[in-house]
Amino acid sequence: MLRQSRIFLWRVAAVITFLLGAAGIVLPVVPTVPFWIVSAWAAGKGWPALETWLLNHATYGPSIRQWREHGIVPRRAKWVASTTMAISAVVLQFGSLSLWLKAGAPALMLGVAIWLWSRPEDEAR
Repeated sequence: MLRQSRIFLWRVAAVITFLLGAAGIVLPVVPTVPFWIVSAWAAGKGWPALETWLLNHATYGPSIRQWREHGIVPRRAKWVASTTMAISAVVLQFGSLSLWLKAGAPALMLGVAIWLWSRPEDEAR
């Protein structure tokens, strides 16, 4: 029973992150590959068929496999993510948000950008 519950929870996580990634196919501000990387990871723990499908996907499979095998993030993805975070940080400043959120969110995004740029861009690195 406990094993079945765990498998169910992994499947739920896989489906939710899969759907978020699928939304990214049509919504330019939602990233597809990061959500599908998480989906493949969760599916590997509870839904091997979905994991296999994601890893073999013609468009997104190579990026998922590169991340999984070598921690690779392509340079274009780094630029897109960094630009999106920078624009978001600027837009946050014009909202009626608390000061801690106006400062904290950009600080978090900066941390993510630094981490992102520290990832290898190809297998030679």
